[in-house]
Amino acid sequence: MGIVLTRRSATLAMLAVSFAPFPVMGQTAEVWSADMAADALQQDLIRMIDVRSRQEWTDTGVAGDAWPISLHEDRFAERLFAAREQAEGRPVVLICATGGRSGRVMRSLRQAGYSGFLDVSEGMLGSAAGPGWIAGGYPVVGVDAALAALPEELS
Repeated sequence: MGIVLTRRSATLAMLAVSFAPFPVMGQTAEVWSADMAADALQQDLIRMIDVRSRQEWTDTGVAGDAWPISLHEDRFAERLFAAREQAEGRPVVLICATGGRSGRVMRSLRQAGYSGFLDVSEGMLGSAAGPGWIAGGYPVVGVDAALAALPEELS
């Protein structure tokens, strides 16, 4: 009798491995596809932050259940670490338009010795890494709804 590995069970296996202590994991465990992030978000295994600008949120919407915390606004670092506290031990996944800005934030966090953060390399709009959140058909909400759902501690 063989093992049947569905996309969901494969994603769960990857999540289980990636929840090992972060310093042990290589860089690839810190970079996720939109598929992996969507599955984990749906199962409440991660928290996600959309780091794009308010104008970008207005133009395309915000990933469903993501916290809109713009890299371009005051107190970004403070709010980023407050989000990690709000995540209660879950990894915090960063997403931007195409993976460039979230990747730069990840490099800075890694260089400073911080763990518990992951990057969606495809972003919302897609990149060479993949089609992205929106093209993947994952939930998107309007900016007003996303901001209204943002925990007060992250405002």
